[in-house]
Amino acid sequence: MKAAAKTPRRPAVKKPSNPSLKDPVGVYCRVRPLSRPDQECCIEVINETTVQIHPPDGYRIFRNGEYRETQYSFKEVFGTLVVQKELFDVVAKPLVEDLIRGKNGLLFTYGVTGSGKTHTMTGSPGDGGLLPRCLDMIFNSIGPFQAKRFVFKLDDKNGVDVQCEVDALLERQKRDAMPVPKTPSGKRQIDPEFADMINVQDHCKVEEVDEDNVYSVFVSYIEIYNNYIYDLLEEAPFEPIKPKWNNCNTPVRNGDFIPPQSKILREDQNHNMYVTGCTEVEVKSTEEAFEVFWRGQKKRRIANTQLNRESSRSHSVFIIKLAQAPLDADGDNVLQEKEQITLSQLSLVDLAGSERTNRTKAEGNRLREAGNINQSLMTLRTCIEVLRENQMYGTNKMVPYRDSKLTHLFKNYFDGEGKVRMIVCVNPKAEDYEESLQVMRFAEMTQEVEVARPVDRPLCGLTPGRRFRNQAFREELSRKLEMRGGPINGETEEQSVSEMFLQNFPPLPSCELLDVNDDQTLPKLIEVLEKRHKLRQMLSEEFAKNVLAFKTMLQEFDSSIVSKENYIQGKLSEKEKTIAGQKMELERLEKKIKTLEYKIEILEKTATIYEEDKRNLQQELESKSQKLQRQASDKRRLEARLQGMVAETTMKWEKECERRVAAKQLEMQNKLWVKDEKLKQLKAIVTEPKNEKPERPSRERDREKPVHRSVSPSPAPNAPPVRLRHRRSRSAGERWVDHKPPSNLPTETVMQPHVPHAITVAAASEKALAKCDKYMLTHQELASDGEIETKLIKGDVFKTRGGGQAVQFTEIETLKQESPTGRKRRSSPSNPDPPEGAADSEWTDVETRCSVAVEMRAGSALGPGYQHHAQPKRRKP
Repeated sequence: MKAAAKTPRRPAVKKPSNPSLKDPVGVYCRVRPLSRPDQECCIEVINETTVQIHPPDGYRIFRNGEYRETQYSFKEVFGTLVVQKELFDVVAKPLVEDLIRGKNGLLFTYGVTGSGKTHTMTGSPGDGGLLPRCLDMIFNSIGPFQAKRFVFKLDDKNGVDVQCEVDALLERQKRDAMPVPKTPSGKRQIDPEFADMINVQDHCKVEEVDEDNVYSVFVSYIEIYNNYIYDLLEEAPFEPIKPKWNNCNTPVRNGDFIPPQSKILREDQNHNMYVTGCTEVEVKSTEEAFEVFWRGQKKRRIANTQLNRESSRSHSVFIIKLAQAPLDADGDNVLQEKEQITLSQLSLVDLAGSERTNRTKAEGNRLREAGNINQSLMTLRTCIEVLRENQMYGTNKMVPYRDSKLTHLFKNYFDGEGKVRMIVCVNPKAEDYEESLQVMRFAEMTQEVEVARPVDRPLCGLTPGRRFRNQAFREELSRKLEMRGGPINGETEEQSVSEMFLQNFPPLPSCELLDVNDDQTLPKLIEVLEKRHKLRQMLSEEFAKNVLAFKTMLQEFDSSIVSKENYIQGKLSEKEKTIAGQKMELERLEKKIKTLEYKIEILEKTATIYEEDKRNLQQELESKSQKLQRQASDKRRLEARLQGMVAETTMKWEKECERRVAAKQLEMQNKLWVKDEKLKQLKAIVTEPKNEKPERPSRERDREKPVHRSVSPSPAPNAPPVRLRHRRSRSAGERWVDHKPPSNLPTETVMQPHVPHAITVAAASEKALAKCDKYMLTHQELASDGEIETKLIKGDVFKTRGGGQAVQFTEIETLKQESPTGRKRRSSPSNPDPPEGAADSEWTDVETRCSVAVEMRAGSALGPGYQHHAQPKRRKP
């Protein structure tokens, strides 16, 4: 007879929002000792729950001297001196206790390559790791209560069947008769390669084990390599046609990669994930279980890299399944009810280490393996991040379990199918600083994820302690029968009762006849036999009466039992009707509950959507308000800037208007002064006496020659004036620019203009003006009497706003050479009067140039510019 069992499930109704029903993922940290004492250490254990990581010296230099120490907290931190037993007692022992109580558990090691993950899980000779210690604790706890082989049978759908001992015996005989190859699980001497790892002297076991159950342990060992699942316990027969395997247990044919046969993940009827077609071996001792593990460990893919001599190239998963079922009411056989059978499992996962290819210098297959390892670990990190975000912010994002076989296999644990524990292994050497920093951040984030508590298994309803009571009853019965010295079966017991009954009869006299004439022996024998006969008849009559009375009593008892049975059946029918009504009411209430739950779920989703919309609208409102505030502040700044520009422009144009008005006034004054001078000259000509005739000068030829005009340029019209300057004192330290145009003629007079500290130039230049603070222009023209008149036009040099030099003319000195016999030249009547414009022009050429300033602008390529800056000095009539 067989019965199927199911793995424990979550309760039908649970409230994820209640924190009392959830536990955070337990994250522990273990620090590996440095391989050399002279290595630089970047991780320091602060206390039992905190570690501090600081960047190494080279990293600080590379990062422009940045130095930042970071502390991370864990549930517990194990330093370099912690032994395996202490780690097991804190981390793995509670998971083994839950396994025996029918709850699932997951324990995995995480860290950088070479940080001690495999050592933590497997151990070393003389110091077993977590895996052998878990096996030892399981068999120490359930050793006296183990079922015989094949009483429990695992099916192909993640369930378990139970059969009676007779069927199990037949199957054992059938298996023993089959020609199977020798495997390490056979009874032989333990392999000395791992004998020291399982030689655990602690004898740790669970205190409260249900003694009324029977147990069986099944183990399986798989690995996830390049995101494919492979069975490490599968006995693959050798076929010469198939390709051979290289040192990484990957087949190679003609240099091409051909993946071996992988297994498929499936989901059972309870939505739990399992590996279909995986080999599951029933084991009865720690040695046998670890021997099965070691057989699969030899097939695991490892490789030599620059960071680790034996680097794991795959994620390994060792699964321990514990099937348990209660005994029947007599405490002899397994209860053949599938509802009472429980299947729990403990998964021990040794994750491959994350690595950077620029450090391992991986190529080819190693590079492909590293990429798949990092991808699966990144998927695990993404799932943890989404779970954390959903729990902290109330979102309902889909967790990407299916992106990797690793996360897809263990998604039930994060959904509430058991406890989850993680051991973060770190290497404190400075070269692993950046990788260790990422590992610490992931561990810190994992601690914030909460997993629902697994439910307790239901009670079977049978009397506890029935196994030992039945054994004690059998032992006591055997002891009493041995004390009586009689047989044990019922038939001999009836004979002993008859013999005891015959012993109550009178004893028979001696029947020996020694004499023919003996007449006493026979009569005595006859008398005794008659008494015995009478006694027998009396006993028979009494026995018949007793039988009749007993029959009567039995009939009365039967009639009373029948009446009671009828009464009880009536009551049972009433109870059944009541129960049926209650069941219907329960079904109705369950349907109503489901409907309400569905409505509640819809309302929660609607509320979540509304809350999300509310948050989005609030964020949008905040962003728009911030935008409006920024626009208002920008507007205020723009207004202030425009006001400043308006004020500056207004001030600038006011100054420009004032300057233009002043220039226009000066120009009009100059024009008015010119007209006044012309009128004065005209008045002098008109008032000149007519009787005096002008004599022709002796230098008529010179006078008749055309007058050479000065090379000085004509003044620029409408030139803006500059401010008037006061005449500076003539000090010995002043330097002059003596401007003598090349058109000037030498006068050969005794008195010559001499200026000390002067720079003589033919044309005014910015360089010369920059070195001096006085300017003098030598100008020659013909006087009215035909003589050469030399004028020295003087001015001050000062700097302008444009960076150039400006000259403001202050005075004019006139040098004139006259002949002692000469007379004033008068206009000849024979000659036509010169036109008014000619006199105008001659006066303008001389007088106006006295009020011309020369300005040199810095960087100008157009040469000197001429502007009218000062009032010319008025001559007396």
